Amino acid sequence: MAYGDYQIELYLGSLGGSLPQQPFSYPELEQHALATLTPELRSYVAGGAGNEQTARDNAAAFDDWALVPRMLRASEQRDLSIELFGKRLPSPLLMAPVGVLGICSPDQHGDVHGAEAAAATGVPFIGSTLMSDPVEDVLPATGDTPAWFQLYTPKNRDLAASFVSRAEAAGAEALVVTLDTWVPGWRPRDLASGNFPQLRGKALANYTSDPVFRELVGPDPDIGTIVMTWVGLFGHPVTWDDLAWLRSLTDLPLVLKGICHPDDARRALDEGADGIYCSNHGGRQANGGGAALTWLPEVVDAVAGRAPVVFDSGVRTGADVVKALALGATAVAVGRPYVYGLAHGGVPGAVHVLRSILAEADLLMAVDGYPTVADLSRDALRRLR
Repeated sequence: MAYGDYQIELYLGSLGGSLPQQPFSYPELEQHALATLTPELRSYVAGGAGNEQTARDNAAAFDDWALVPRMLRASEQRDLSIELFGKRLPSPLLMAPVGVLGICSPDQHGDVHGAEAAAATGVPFIGSTLMSDPVEDVLPATGDTPAWFQLYTPKNRDLAASFVSRAEAAGAEALVVTLDTWVPGWRPRDLASGNFPQLRGKALANYTSDPVFRELVGPDPDIGTIVMTWVGLFGHPVTWDDLAWLRSLTDLPLVLKGICHPDDARRALDEGADGIYCSNHGGRQANGGGAALTWLPEVVDAVAGRAPVVFDSGVRTGADVVKALALGATAVAVGRPYVYGLAHGGVPGAVHVLRSILAEADLLMAVDGYPTVADLSRDALRRLR
């Protein structure tokens, strides 16, 4: 698929008098999107942990690497496809799970709209446990595009099993277990605004629609009962002792999200994980830990080809995607950019962001002489700093 042809589509549209309505640069996209959100939600989406140095480092880390141009290797046809859990995907791009995606859309159905953007672009969608619509309404909206489900493991094992079973029945093709959010990180922006959407009853549709949760809250619960029950259930501190149980919940590929140390990656695979997700939650959970991109090569080396390695945190452009692939990522997930696209321009806005990232990656690989993902290795990069 020639993703770079998106620019031809845009140029031809301008010849007909139709200029693009969506921003192209990340700063402009962020500015426009945040202007559409309430102040509380604005701080939640844009903010990070502590003084937000790790969040800034995530994005800046990509500037430490340069893709070395290679000439006389031009190819009119590029192949960005990858193999992931036995399925051939047209590109290495994924949509990262975002727990407030639902309320980033004016109609409060942003999870469904994110899935619709996946259907329109072929970029797989990872739905969060914290949705504004039940998983049964969200994942099928991806159509023929694969969808995964991200689990915030609750303290109640029956509830966890119910979430996984429901996601599997809704069409999830992999289970992503987030490891770094069993307790909320220190987020000064949110503390200053008194903002925690779930404490206001937001993004809890998977709980309120779940039979196990409904039994716990009883018939006709008020919002206070729902929220305080959620508070008591959210955030089981997952340890190595839980892996066998998590593995037993499903036959779907089990991907562990938040792995940044090579020893953790090796042990995770030894104990039944099928994939490693190198991420620091976009800098939202722990400050002072450095850029996730810094840890990616060591994690890839530890995995040593035994399993796929998904990467996110700080991805803003197609060039970022290419660099993460060259450092060994199997697939690269994008978070805030597509959320901002959705907030600013609805489904067309999210589609524009995803297509723009893919177009830039495709054209960069074309111009610099890397016609396939397989051509991207660490030899293609030079460290600048």
